[in-house]
This record gives sequence, C-alpha cells and structure tokens, in this order.
Amino acid sequence: MNEHVAGLKEALDYTRLYREQVFVVKLGGEVVASSEALAGVAVQIALLESLSIRVVVVHGGGPQASELSRRLGIEPEVVAGRRVTTPEVLEVAKMVYAGRINVDVLAALRAHGVSAVGLSGIDAGLVTTRRRPPLTVRGDDGVERLVDFGEVGDVEAVDPGLLDLLLPRGYVPVVASLAADREGRPLNINADTLAEALARALGAKKLIYLTGAPGLLRDAQDPTSLVAFAGPAELQELLDSGAVKGGMRPKVEACLRAVAGGVRRTHIIDGRAADALLIEVFTGSGSGTMIVAEPERRDYLEEQR
Repeated sequence: MNEHVAGLKEALDYTRLYREQVFVVKLGGEVVASSEALAGVAVQIALLESLSIRVVVVHGGGPQASELSRRLGIEPEVVAGRRVTTPEVLEVAKMVYAGRINVDVLAALRAHGVSAVGLSGIDAGLVTTRRRPPLTVRGDDGVERLVDFGEVGDVEAVDPGLLDLLLPRGYVPVVASLAADREGRPLNINADTLAEALARALGAKKLIYLTGAPGLLRDAQDPTSLVAFAGPAELQELLDSGAVKGGMRPKVEACLRAVAGGVRRTHIIDGRAADALLIEVFTGSGSGTMIVAEPERRDYLEEQR
C-alpha cells in the first residue's frame, strides 16, 4: 500500500473521533520567536480547523518580554518558571503579549486561510483573576523563599461564553496571557495556567503545549531521558524530586490540574519540530510527552497490549 494512502487511512479514525471537539493549543515563546516554526504551526492548525476540530490558541511570550525589558533597562526576574511582574514589567507584558506576539500569530494563521480572532483574558470577562498574594516558593536551587510576584493574577473564574460563540462559527480564538480582576485591573497571568483553565472550562478533548523542548525530560541535559507517557503519581514524584525545573514546572503542574479537571489527554511536545502537532494528533506513535489521569492511563496501557 502507498505510504501516503496508509497514513491517510490511519488518520481517518482520529478525524472521526475529534470532529467538533475542542483542542487548546498553547504556543511557547520559543515557538513564536521563530518565523519558520510559527509558520509551520500555523499550517498544522489550519489543517485541524479544516477537519472541523475547534482550536483555541493561547500564547505568552516570555523570551520576548525579557528581551524588551532588558532594552528598557529592567532586568527580568523569574522564580520557579514564573515571572515577577512589577508595574513596569506589566506594561511590557501588555505591549508584547497583546500587541506584537498576538498580531504575529494572527498574521501567520491568516496566511493559511484561518479566520483567527485576537483576544486576551480581559475580553468579555473571559478570565477573572485575583492578585496573587506573596507565596513561599521553592526555586530550582531547592531553596524556599517568600516571593511577591507583583502584578500577577491567579485564575478565579472563567466565562467561556465568548469562545462558545466563536468556535462553532469557524473562528480560531488567539488568547494573549493577560486577564483582569473584578475591578478591571489588568494582571499578568501565566500562559500555561491560562491554557489549562480554558481547557477545563471548555471541556477540551486535548490540551497541547508546544514548547522549545522535546517534551518532559527526566534529566533536562539528556534528550534521551524523555518521559513519553505518564500519570499523576509519576509526575508528582518528578516534581517533588526537583527534576522538573524552570518553565517546565508550570506546564507539568498545569497538566496535572487539567487531567484532574476532566481534560482527557494533555501533551508537551516540541513545537519547532516539523509536523509534531499533526504527528501527535493523527498517529499512534505520537510525539513528546502525553500526560493523563490514572483511569485514562490504565485504559491506554490496556489498549497497547
């Protein structure tokens, strides 16, 4: 059988399974920083949308915010993968997230015929946050300290009404990682957390993190240590051991919350690798790391026997 035809037949079952289901796809800063990688992701999202899969895109832009901060004479501070946001850094986040990066993602999708709409968590009260109080946080060095993250919001509520209007009409929302509290004060919100909160509120079939890493590694310096498949217990052990560091920590923590909140499958994959998103969605071999709840983990392992 022709390999291309065989590939299409393999994908058929998946297209039937996912039609009119919601995928939340979070784009990491490393992905949107590369015009080539962003263009590659855009054409993959266009294909998903053409198959009637309802896609919500979420993005942050940490590297870009750090770059602009330094140009303005503000040294970025990131603790345990989360950005400390002074009032000055919040202004940078507004410019970078809701401005430059949101427009770049919209333009990349437009180039492939996708009807994308730029939003933030502030639009139509999509996400309501509360300012995070000072917290005791364990850094990557294992030392705990009290951290005031500043103008950072924790999710208090999600109202997906606007997305429920857009998605059935063929629009792809592109959501920047800013939200507001009940008084309307803008706050920075971790994009991994935002994606997880939207996925739970929408009852998403998949939550997919497109990163600059091949997935979750047991040893960040060893690409052969990829964790291809994991449940909550194994992930919690890795978190407790300190093996998960930097920006990977919020992603793993968000995946754990998502599967506990009803999202069936979550994924961490390399968004810069050619066709990684499509390989994950439409092939049995997949790519990167898949994280599921314990019942789903047992079912999946049974299927592989």
